[in-house]
Amino acid sequence: MRHGKKVNHLGRKTAHRKAMLANMACSLIEHKRINTTVAKAKALKQFVEPLVTKSKEDTTHNRRIVFSRLRNKYAVTELFRDVAAKVGDRPGGYTRIIKLGNRLGDNADMAMIELVDYNELYNAGKPAKKKARRRGGKGKKAEAAPVAPATETTSSEEE
Repeated sequence: MRHGKKVNHLGRKTAHRKAMLANMACSLIEHKRINTTVAKAKALKQFVEPLVTKSKEDTTHNRRIVFSRLRNKYAVTELFRDVAAKVGDRPGGYTRIIKLGNRLGDNADMAMIELVDYNELYNAGKPAKKKARRRGGKGKKAEAAPVAPATETTSSEEE
């Protein structure tokens, strides 16, 4: 039974696994998308999403926590400066995993993991979300009434 064993060991010892995830997270922050196996992508998603959440509030404490996990000051700077500005209003779900098929050499399931806000292909077709208003109905009806007589006067002027 594997009750309470949430972490995927990925066939590695603890130190190797932590170093690998830190390197993959730095590459993801730098390049905005990377190709890897599905198992590593899922493990990386659990590793990097809390760090992105911490980067939304730029304090010295949060920078030190993120640096202790990433171990790369350039990646920490990029995360707190550029990535946090893009994901500031998003409540979670900063990464997306897209399955690519099987690798040619060993038939491993491959996936692309990317930061959601940096993909222009998915975001281009969708219009920007409007904030919901509660009492916007009265203004639309009042504006619509004067428009109808204005079109009638223009047609009578042409005759």
